[in-house]
Amino acid sequence: MTTFLICLAALIIAYFTYGRFLEKVLGIKHDKEVPSKTMYDGVDYIPMPRWKTFLIQLLNIAGLGPIFGAVLGATYGPVAFLWITLGGIFMGAMHDFIAGVMSLNNNGMSLPEIIGKYLGMTTKQVMRLFAVVMMILVGAVFMLGPAGILADMTGWSKNIWLYIVFAYYILATMLPIDKIIGNVYPIFGFALIFMALGILYVLFSGGLTIPDLTSFANFKTEAAKFPIIPTMFITIACGAISGFHATQSPMMARCLKDRKESRSVFYGAMISESIIALIWAAAAMAFFKGYNGIQDSLAGLNAALADHGNDAAWAVNNITNSTLGKFGAILALLGVVAAPITSGDTAFRSSRLIIADFLKLEQKSILKRLYICIPMFAIGYAITLMNYDILWRYFAWANQTLAVFTLWAITVYLYLRGNRLMGGKPYFMISLIPALFMTFIVTDFLFTSGQMMGLSQNLGAILAGCVTIVIAIAVFLHIKGVIKKDAAGGLI
Repeated sequence: MTTFLICLAALIIAYFTYGRFLEKVLGIKHDKEVPSKTMYDGVDYIPMPRWKTFLIQLLNIAGLGPIFGAVLGATYGPVAFLWITLGGIFMGAMHDFIAGVMSLNNNGMSLPEIIGKYLGMTTKQVMRLFAVVMMILVGAVFMLGPAGILADMTGWSKNIWLYIVFAYYILATMLPIDKIIGNVYPIFGFALIFMALGILYVLFSGGLTIPDLTSFANFKTEAAKFPIIPTMFITIACGAISGFHATQSPMMARCLKDRKESRSVFYGAMISESIIALIWAAAAMAFFKGYNGIQDSLAGLNAALADHGNDAAWAVNNITNSTLGKFGAILALLGVVAAPITSGDTAFRSSRLIIADFLKLEQKSILKRLYICIPMFAIGYAITLMNYDILWRYFAWANQTLAVFTLWAITVYLYLRGNRLMGGKPYFMISLIPALFMTFIVTDFLFTSGQMMGLSQNLGAILAGCVTIVIAIAVFLHIKGVIKKDAAGGLI
């Protein structure tokens, strides 16, 4: 319990300390001249209250990530607490906050355009394709999962539910953001928070034992096959750092009423998500206990998941139904059905914004929205006909790879900002260390995972280290060239 409480306190304190420090580094001040006012279009650029933008951002970036990823990540043991906490504070929340502010400062610009602005045209073109494909993939996957669950619950065919969810996606993507997303998301956002608070209450009052971190041992079944580095850092994504988040931030950057809302909406939403992930990781470790002690408890979790096909949804339903009763069953339903649907529709909406940005196609006209949405949804539907497991297998790696691109763009931005406005202060170190770390993780996973190249762990680590060094050198050579071209300071 001690490790859990320390990590929980650290996340809360970080919002008021490290979050405020980042706010000062970014030079954020009260400013009513924000994109929601200067570029108002009644569709995507619409000012909304801070409490709404916070809850929408939380649900946008969360989905099932901080629940399912944390439950699966808990199989590694209490070391998962450290990754959720340190990753959430210094990587994920920083990543989301600065990426959101970069978008806010550029009229709500979508992620590929931001990355291209700081990493060059070639990277921009790659990221345009990468981000759009990933968003459509996410949208399609988050149609299939809920449709299957609803079919099992109701007896209706999966196709019927697929069409219903698909119709909702079209409406949520096409209509002004304050019509469906602005009204429905806050409700589900509250539900996500209440579910986590309910589980937290059970952890404190239910006599459950949360194991403490006493070593960095890997408690996962077949530990050699699933090493902590890099696999745990890929498994627990949304609760620590996720590239998907930065694709969602521009939506809220177009809805903020004041720049001072940035820290609560971007940094605060990610810290909240990390807290939710921490609670669920603790619940998974404590609930599926074995005979006694840490090893038996985690063996119980691993065995329980193995008996049910490593299905995190089963574990979540079991925990909530057993601890929170009928109320828990309702919240679990919202979690396993509503959360992925709300992530899926915003994935499609983000894809529309990304395509509109690089085509420079205004979106006030419904006809021009249709130009993008018709082919986009046709592709999305075609993807739903593919195998679900194959689709999902590579998403986690692609998600963390997207975070790597964003972290390097942030590094360039902070380098330029420190060089020009802060007397050369090395604030780029804020993102450089996370960028180096995550570059190593995704390349190591690419080389060593059985899903990918399947090389030995030692060879994979050496190759990943070499790739990381080469990328770092390339980025800093790029920075030197950018400084020479940016005489007017237009990039910051």
